[in-house]
Order: sequence, then C-alpha cells, then structure tokens
Amino acid sequence: MDLETWLSTASVEHKCRLLAGRDFWSMHGIDALGVPSIVLTDGPHGVRLQETGSETLAIGANQPATCFPTASTLASTWDPALVERIGRALALESRALGVSVLLGPGANIKRTPLCGRNFEYFSEDPLVSTEIAGAWIRGLQSEGVGASLKHFAANNQETLRFSVDSVVDERAMREIYLASFEGAIKQARPWTVMAAYNRVGGEYATESPFLLQQVLRDEWGFDGVVMSDWGAVNDRADALAAGLDLQMPGLPGAEQAPIDAVRDGRLASADVDEAIRRLVALVERTEGAREPVEIDVDAHHALAEEAAAAGSVLLANDGTLPLSPDLAVAVLGDFAATPRFQGAGSSVINARRVVDALSSIRSRAVATTYAQGYERYAERPDAALLDEARRLAAAADVAVVFVGLPETFETEGADRTHMRLPAAHDALVEVVAAANPRTVVVLSNGSPVEMPWLTRVAAVLEGYLGGQESGGAIAKVLYGEAEPGGRLAETFPVRWTDHPVHDLPLGPRYSEYRESIYVGYRWFDTVGADVAFPFGHGLSYTSFAWSDVEVAQPEVPAGDDVVVRVTVTNTGSRRGCDVVQVYLRPLSPSVHRPGHELAAFGKVELDPGESRIVELVLDARAFSFWSPARAGWVAEPGEYDVEVGASSRDIRGTVRVTLTGDRVPAVGEARDVPPAYAVPERGQRFDRASFEALLGRELPPNEPDTKGSFTVNTPLQQLGAGPVMTRLRNAAAKQLGKAFGDDEVSQVMVRQSLNEGSLRMLSMFAQGKLDRSSIDAILLAANGQKAEAARGLFARFRR
Repeated sequence: MDLETWLSTASVEHKCRLLAGRDFWSMHGIDALGVPSIVLTDGPHGVRLQETGSETLAIGANQPATCFPTASTLASTWDPALVERIGRALALESRALGVSVLLGPGANIKRTPLCGRNFEYFSEDPLVSTEIAGAWIRGLQSEGVGASLKHFAANNQETLRFSVDSVVDERAMREIYLASFEGAIKQARPWTVMAAYNRVGGEYATESPFLLQQVLRDEWGFDGVVMSDWGAVNDRADALAAGLDLQMPGLPGAEQAPIDAVRDGRLASADVDEAIRRLVALVERTEGAREPVEIDVDAHHALAEEAAAAGSVLLANDGTLPLSPDLAVAVLGDFAATPRFQGAGSSVINARRVVDALSSIRSRAVATTYAQGYERYAERPDAALLDEARRLAAAADVAVVFVGLPETFETEGADRTHMRLPAAHDALVEVVAAANPRTVVVLSNGSPVEMPWLTRVAAVLEGYLGGQESGGAIAKVLYGEAEPGGRLAETFPVRWTDHPVHDLPLGPRYSEYRESIYVGYRWFDTVGADVAFPFGHGLSYTSFAWSDVEVAQPEVPAGDDVVVRVTVTNTGSRRGCDVVQVYLRPLSPSVHRPGHELAAFGKVELDPGESRIVELVLDARAFSFWSPARAGWVAEPGEYDVEVGASSRDIRGTVRVTLTGDRVPAVGEARDVPPAYAVPERGQRFDRASFEALLGRELPPNEPDTKGSFTVNTPLQQLGAGPVMTRLRNAAAKQLGKAFGDDEVSQVMVRQSLNEGSLRMLSMFAQGKLDRSSIDAILLAANGQKAEAARGLFARFRR
C-alpha cells in the first residue's frame, strides 16, 4: 500500500493521531506503510537524550554526549566551515543515540543582552545569524539527521514567553527578525522549523498563516515539517489550518481537537492529509539517521576544543598575553575549577568529560596558586575569600581571574534584570587588580556584561560558554598555543542604560519593538553612542595590514552584484586570523536606514609575512530595504560607501559605488516616517505615539488580564492568590520539580514557570492529569464564578 492509498482509506481518527507526538520525544509511525516512529530531542550544542525514555520531561537525567560550544561562541568564530564540521559531529552523535531530528539551531536575534536564552542564539545581526545557522544545518543534515530551525519568529525574550505578543513594524520584521531565518532556510533547506511560543502581531506563532504559509512556504519555498515548540499550540485546528504539521509533545487526547474540527467543517481534510505527507517525507529524509554509526569520541573532544578557542574573543590586552610558562600564576575564581561551560534549561548536556582551566594552567605554569574567590551562586562578596585572593594575587607574577554569569543568572525561562556580573565577581576583580597590575580577566557568559573595572586590568578574554573543552581551550589561548580567533557577534554596551531597549516595555501584554530596525550596532553606530566593545571587535596576537580596498566596478545597475576586494597581510611574527567585514552606508536613502549595515564577511588565516586578496560579493539584497508599499525588497539607485573594516567601528578602507537606474518616487513606505525614526539621535527614546505612527495603528493598553477576563493563556501570576490558585501552584510545583529537577538552577525555571506559565502550559507538564474540564473549572474560580467547581481537582494532579 502506498501513502496516497492509505490516506484515502484511513479514518479521520487514525490520521489525526499522527498530527501530535507519540509522547514527549517521538512521532507516531504508520505500521501499515512500514513508516517507523522517529525520535526528536533537544540540542543545539549537544544531544540531550533523556535516560528515562521519551514518555516524560526530565531535563536533568540525560545520556552522555559531547558538549560543544554554545551558539554565542560559535557565532564569534565567524567561521561557517568550522560550524559545519560541528554540525556533522552532532549528527553522528545523534545517530549513535538513535535520534533522527536534533532541535536546533536557534536563529533568533539578540535584541537585548538580557535575554536569558542568548547563549543559544548567534548574533544581533541577521546576516551573521543566518550564515552560521545555515552552516550548522548543512553539517547536520549531510549525515542524515534533520535540523529544526527555531524559534520562529520574533522570540527575543524569556519574559512572558508563553503569552507575550511581539509587536514589530513591517520593516523591522523583514529586515531583522525574519532575515535571521531566511538565508538559512533558502540555502541550507532545514527539514523542520519550530514555531515559537509567543504571539506575533496578535496571533500565536503556531497559528499564523502569515508566518507559516505566506512567508515560510510561499515566499521562501520551505517544504519541510513545521512543528510546535513544546506546549506552544493554543488551538490545534487553527494551527493546522495555518500550516503547523506536528504538535509537540503528544498528550492524551491531543487528536480530539482536529477530529472535531474536521467533523464540524472548521478544518479541511486536505489540510490533514497534507500535514501527514510532510511528516512521512521527514521520516524518509532521515532514513540515514537510523543507519548504525560509531563515533570517534576523541576527535569530537578535539573539535570542541578547537571551536572554543576559535570563538574566544580577546577584548583587551596591554601585552600581558600571551603568558610565558616561566611566570608564577595566581588562578582566582570558582569558574576556573568548576567551569561555567554551557547554558541552563532544556539544552543542558550531560558532557562526557569537562576540562577545567585550573588544571590546564597548572600543567603549563612554573608555579600556580588557586583561590575560590566567591561562592558560585552567591551575589554578595565574601570577605575571607576576597582576602585570600588578594594575598595570592600580590605574591604572583600574574593573576588570572575567572568570573562571569552563574547558571542562576542566565537560564532558559528567565531574563536577566540587569547587565552586571554578580557583585561578588566584580569585587574579586577589583581587589585582585588593586593587588597586581598584571591581572587578566576571563569571562564565562552567554551575553554582554558590564565591566566597571575594565580600565584597571591588563587584559580581558571573553570565553563565552565554550563547551566541555573550554578549560583546555582557554589555557591554550592564554599561553599562545592557540589564537584568540573570535570576533564579537554582538555589541557590548558600557552599561545597560545605554541600550535602546533598556526602558521599553516587554509586557505584560505586548513587547513593543519601538527601536524598529535600530538593533544592536545599527543603533549604537547610527547615533554615535559610546560602547565598551563594538560589533565585530576582537584582538589578535599578531598584526595585520589591510590595503588596496577596491570594487570591481564603481558603477553598476541596481540589482547587479558588486565585488569587493581587499589585501590582508600578516605583518606580525606568528600565524593568526582576522575577519574582513564589509558594511554598506547609503548616502541619500529615501527611507530611514541605519548608518551602516553588515553586507558580507570572510575569515582569513595567514602565516607571518603572508598576504591574501579577500574577495567578497555583495548581491542586490545587501543593498536592499523592505518596502511596505511595494511588499518587497528594493535595491535603491544611488551612492553607497562600501566600508571594509575589522569591526563596525574600525573601518580600514572605504570605496564608493553607485547603483544606477531610475529613482522611483515614494519608493519606500506608503505613509510618512515619524521624525523619531528618520534621524535617530544619541540619547533619544522612542515613545509610544511615534511607534504607533510607524505601525500605522493604535495599540490597546499594554495591561495585564483582569478578573473576569482570565483565559487559558493568562500568566499564572495574574490569576491571583486565592485558595484555588494556591493549591494549584503547590500541585504544579511538584510536577515542575519532576520535570526540571530540584537543584538551585532548576528552581529558577520552576519559579518562573509558576509565575509566567499558563494553565495551558501546566496541562502539558501534568501529562493528562489537568484536562480541559479541570482548566475550565479553575478559570471559573479565578474569574469569581463557581469557585466550588475547582475543588477536588488537585489530588490527582499531585500524583
């Protein structure tokens, strides 16, 4: 029997059962067709396969796997070829564990440095994000394992992530937030895309025909499976009609909603059949994932170390680095002995091994001392620990201080509330720098931090979250055995209050993207604001000369490619790498545009004295902006400065190019651009009225739900604290504890879920013990109606 025959004869009940997972981590098969069930599991920087099987969610009990560097580190390599190798290694590890789809990569834009999940995302720039994501996907799928590009779309905060509505103007959506996915989808062709929790423009991402059908399938040609994030489906019938094929996870009774919708005519049978065709195609595409494979564990460890070094960014250096082995070193800070090497939440990998920096430095230095410096999860400094660190630092030739963000500060499910390090970490740096002028700071974090001590230390090495081999990689970089190969894929503000998003509302109903297209360096460079370190920045242990910046043709028709060339020469005494970054500055745009935007990049590695011509191609899209009036991309004729630089603030050469063609009147937006967006100024804040003018509509009040209007999607913290809700939270805490664990880090996610999760999300964690009739009863009580209806529901929920 073939698939079409089966579709013509199978019952609606059987078909609809396939549209949700078999359980938490697998899909249904079709026995009559020999279509097997396949396993999907968390990535993206390793394979998180639960030891307990696929029937439940248990984040903390996982099979051993290689923990590669996180996305924040991989993006800092600016090296798609290296990332593609990691993708292939991840595929082999997936196959060895019986996994057919690895959930990743995450291509969401780093809109704000406080997003708790930034370690899982690549960049504030859509070109860097989509190029690195595409490389990851190509590598993974080349070995038969499917990727799941996530979280589509405009999922840029953890605050209220299950319910918040991302309100984004059309140009920002197209030029920034969708562009971060677009290149990876068109070029790397992921086999699945994961729709996000949040709403976009009033619709849940899982129910958006605009996102899932118009953009993803019709415009970009995506032909794979769209699945939900776990628990993200609000209305299954609406989601299916919008183009969402697979609801995850599978829960008891998940098939009933589409069955009812087909029977009452709200859902076409053709939509069900088409989703099944795509699900079967996914199983066929991942056939190679089910072929036996043996992995070279040592080779994967070596690759993880190579990537950690390549993604480490030397932010500052007065010549203290690289270190000489004959120096006595004081190694200070708990992270040196127990590394912070990965994020927290659903991507936590049970690493096969963990290499710490302390041991790696001890194996190199002539003499080494160590002090803990701070308690790992403590905010306040400990005087005794600081005194010990001060004493050891004063007696050493050089002090290396390991600080950063503990897992409790930076985790899935919770955004940071400020950009500072824990006070205990800042205090350690201050006392050590006062005791020893040759103080080197090594940072372990997934996103920018403030550095109030920056001018008082000799060097700063940003290690990000470099995976299980990060300790060895950092030691190699410190001692010059490896080049600090990374460049920042995000801007480091001096302080959080300098950031354009710092005072914009992230809820309770809407997240207002008032800054529009002015994200990251597009804001800082346009207005000329001071930054700690600019986008693209990173130092080397060697030196480079850049010369002969040119374009192949200074005048080309609008829509044609522009070829840019620059000669890079290693003028130092050791092998090293640099990243050539090309920015475009439109000189007289007809619409508001950032001062300049990254248009192309390429990494080059050179021996001492070696020169190489780096050639990069700028296609029509690099010159284009999105025109709402034309509903398309416009490469506007006119003059552009082509800036070739080592960062967005370090431009080494500029050449002018002219796009020829007829200038079309009113080529941009159909409506006038509010003055606030035409020429942004330093210190300017975007008010709501200007934002509404940009949107072309008024927004309802950005207020929480109130009693009488609570729904299944209302955040739990808004439902009040009456007897019914208190009992519900107590019961839910037990269920969430089973899923996340009872350690200090997991409890951050538990508390956040109890505050910002919804009754709909709790029903997923309850695994059928909190059904729709129970939820309806709870809502009646919360809305002040028939409180007695909710009594007696919690005994079975607690079991």
